[in-house]
Amino acid sequence: MRGRAAIAAAFLAACADELAAPKPGNVHRFAAGHGMTVADFERSAEAAAPMLTRPGAPLGARIFTAVAATRAAVGQNTNLGIILLCAPLAMAAERGGGLRAGVARVLAAAERADADAVFRAITLAAPGGLGTAQHYDVREAARVSLAEAMADAAPRDLIARQWVSDFNDIFARGVPALAAWRGRAWPALAPYFAFLAAFPDSHIARKHGAAVAEAVRREAASWPQRLALTPDTRALLPALLAFDARLKSAGLNPGTSADLAVASLFAERLLQWCH
Repeated sequence: MRGRAAIAAAFLAACADELAAPKPGNVHRFAAGHGMTVADFERSAEAAAPMLTRPGAPLGARIFTAVAATRAAVGQNTNLGIILLCAPLAMAAERGGGLRAGVARVLAAAERADADAVFRAITLAAPGGLGTAQHYDVREAARVSLAEAMADAAPRDLIARQWVSDFNDIFARGVPALAAWRGRAWPALAPYFAFLAAFPDSHIARKHGAAVAEAVRREAASWPQRLALTPDTRALLPALLAFDARLKSAGLNPGTSADLAVASLFAERLLQWCH
């Protein structure tokens, strides 16, 4: 495959891998949750892929149309974080010249019109826990560049942090975790726990507060080593599903960690394709 088709296929494969893994607290093939099912996420990925990979489309337009297509397909926010992370990756892969450097160029070139489109996308998606920001409220027309808006949000939001660090956590944490996991079942668990164990999940923090997010991070902290020391990951399925049930019974969804896992899976595939 070439060009747009290859990038779209990489995105859909990343989304499928993420759904296949028993990620505690998040939706996966072993258990639905939070009013969402695997089918919702599959339809969302299929709706978003053509919009994320529109040749020549501006960054903000890709994001807004992907969110709008998802809303039309499933009627709820299933993938805003995924779209915000994967749109720059798709655009960089389309342009060529090295994926990581390309992402930096895409983000640096974002204009006020892109910011306005992203603000409208976030408002349309209405993510859980979205409050009124002190600066740059997304419910209003953009008054600043996208970089300024993301910089304001970065201290409290890991997705915004990627936008102001040229996706450093994706390339320095998520992709290497996948490389170390190669050949094992459920590769999405590698970046999922790499992020969940290292950072309080932004989605949990927005909805339930920083203390709850930190408590979940502490519980997840032992999992990367536990997984690394278990030759067959599938042997840990009962423990993973028990952790999953505890989080879901409390209404806790590490959605940002799942979004970062998708972006890491997508980036890894694009790196292979670009080479």
